[in-house]
Amino acid sequence: MEANILTLLRIALVFVAIGLFELRYPVILALATVLVAIVLYLDALDGFIARKLKVASDFGALFDIVGDRIVEAVLWIYFAIAGMVSLWVPMIVITRGFLTDSVRTVAFQSGHTAFGEKTMMKSPLTRFMVASRFSRGLYGGMKAALFVYLGFLRFLAAAIETHGWPISNGTMDLLQLIATILAYATVALCIIRGLPVLWDGRGILFRKSYSSSLEP
Repeated sequence: MEANILTLLRIALVFVAIGLFELRYPVILALATVLVAIVLYLDALDGFIARKLKVASDFGALFDIVGDRIVEAVLWIYFAIAGMVSLWVPMIVITRGFLTDSVRTVAFQSGHTAFGEKTMMKSPLTRFMVASRFSRGLYGGMKAALFVYLGFLRFLAAAIETHGWPISNGTMDLLQLIATILAYATVALCIIRGLPVLWDGRGILFRKSYSSSLEP
């Protein structure tokens, strides 16, 4: 229960962070960036609490993924609208999420989870690519680094505009280039981690099932 409450909390906090970003004052933008970091930290904390208190459940694991998707989509969409990442980035990430989560939902009905001992991943390679703590930690860390970095750039741009910080356009262009590279690397890892789910779930994707009323 506590872990699920944390999931709901971080969903609420990410919308608070977006609201703060829209105020465009440097101090408020700094606060919004810190709040984004807290939201992303709570992603790791809720799983730790569930394991520590031994209240982990199949639904909790599924609900955690839902929370991840909402937080991730909100941040990608906001930074795309702000012109800091390409619009193609959230389109690709959200599409990947719909595809993999659809497969996982059907697998969940058969008693398989995305991660853990009952993971739907079938081979050691696909389990490592998708369900291992290394893979999940790497992807989570890249997302956290990117979103916090983008928030920092929003703060920096506002500080230049409001307080006249002596940072050249060339420096800002370089910082934005770093953000773009990090964004595309994160999207590439997102796709790489999604393909094994579709491969191991190909039986679900291409299964033909008909309602009894439609059978001859």
